[in-house]
Amino acid sequence: MGRFYIFLTLCSIILMGLSSVHCIDEDPVAVEDWFKGINTMKEKITKLHFYFHDIVSGNSPTAMRVAQPASYTSLTGFGNVMMADDVLTSGPEPNSTVVGRAQGIYASASMEDLGFLMTMNFVFSDGDFNGSSLSLLGRNPVLHEYREMPIVGGSGVFRLARGIATAKTYSFNLLGDAVVEYNVVVSHY
Repeated sequence: MGRFYIFLTLCSIILMGLSSVHCIDEDPVAVEDWFKGINTMKEKITKLHFYFHDIVSGNSPTAMRVAQPASYTSLTGFGNVMMADDVLTSGPEPNSTVVGRAQGIYASASMEDLGFLMTMNFVFSDGDFNGSSLSLLGRNPVLHEYREMPIVGGSGVFRLARGIATAKTYSFNLLGDAVVEYNVVVSHY
């Protein structure tokens, strides 16, 4: 069984190299040169709007539980940990233009309400932001109408990003699938 997982991992690495997602691969010298010029760069504000499709049901879920408490159960799901590779789209419909992926972890971190710890990378695959990413880290009280979470960094076009992501649930079904509307404002160079 171990050999199968090694084979699967190697195939995944090869396929990632063939992926249609453009990566901003710069050597360390180029990145260092970029930082040397930061004093002359002007800080920019970028606003993004997209929809996050979190599918936990069916044959092809984009998020799945990877850990849960052995014996403790709570109404909030406290202790459950989910790994996600969710599609980001320009509109709420599943067939909207794909603009990227939300890849990361969310976990039920509250015993009193439904509050997730989110650590998520928004990896963009479209337009001017292709190959760039933003990193979100914060608390997501999912039953609140609007949620605000910090953007703590980024890569590519979004180097040194900081900002805010606001989330609002667009739709949710009894199976646990959700579409969440995100508005992101980031400052970067």
